[in-house]
Amino acid sequence: MDKSYKKICLKCKSTNTKKDGKRKWRQSYRCNDCGHVWITTRRKINKINKDSLYKDFSLHKQTYKELVSRYGISIKTVQNYLDTYKPPEIKLNNPTEIVLLVDTTYFWNTGLMVFKSVNTKEILHYQIVNYETNEWYRQWIRHLQQQWRIIKAIVCDWRRWLLWWFEWIPTQMCQFHQMQIIRRYITKTPILNANKELKGITDWLIHTNKEILTEQLDDWYIKYEKFIKEKWRNAKGKPYYIHRRTRSAYYSLRKNMKYLFVYLEYQWKIDIPNTTNWLEGFFSHLKYRVNLHRWLREDRKLKLISFLLSYTK
Repeated sequence: MDKSYKKICLKCKSTNTKKDGKRKWRQSYRCNDCGHVWITTRRKINKINKDSLYKDFSLHKQTYKELVSRYGISIKTVQNYLDTYKPPEIKLNNPTEIVLLVDTTYFWNTGLMVFKSVNTKEILHYQIVNYETNEWYRQWIRHLQQQWRIIKAIVCDWRRWLLWWFEWIPTQMCQFHQMQIIRRYITKTPILNANKELKGITDWLIHTNKEILTEQLDDWYIKYEKFIKEKWRNAKGKPYYIHRRTRSAYYSLRKNMKYLFVYLEYQWKIDIPNTTNWLEGFFSHLKYRVNLHRWLREDRKLKLISFLLSYTK
């Protein structure tokens, strides 16, 4: 056998060596000339930075196969590195006054509740929940207040009890969500004239103010008062309103009028957005990155979401 394929004795430098079993799962060799026995040293493995590996996985959108070819390790090793990695915690500044933006989105059966500061454009807190409840909102808003943060205003979707609990804080209802409520009641392409006119009023919601909207709704109600009050009786003689969805859409605007134009009332004091569109766009971007890694296990999916939230600017 050629010398290049023979193990060299560490003591006498002889190439007259042979294998001598295994010890501790490592190959042992014996020198036939001097009788010296030694065990092979472990192969040197390049140290892999878990932080850079997880960044490639989450931020740079690389799959398991791409990470295997880049780092020269197996898929199982890649998964072990990703499972043992601990995402950094969210680092917060300490602003004394904030405008709070809150909303919740869902990843399959998992809900993500996010609290964002409009002033500093940073995520103040996020919570993994099964359902979106007012109690969660109430609990974490009070937690932020206990951290000596003065909440000057809140922007949220239609959370009735949340709006009532914090009456002393100016609370703006998202106008886009109000438009979505009207759309659910009278559809995107209504057929009835009353619904068409009501949709036309709602479409200009972001370009109008409280006085003009109130006047338009008053005119609409005078015109279609008899229409929305029409009733019929069922087989048991119980009366029902015929156009219940139209009534619901109209009274939804009436009841929420108090919270739809708060941003105009405080425009000279506080910069309050009239929608939660920043969070809606952020949720779309977040879901896109998570959906790149199909069939992620539940714990891995939650870790990926936490990592992406911690790196949000």
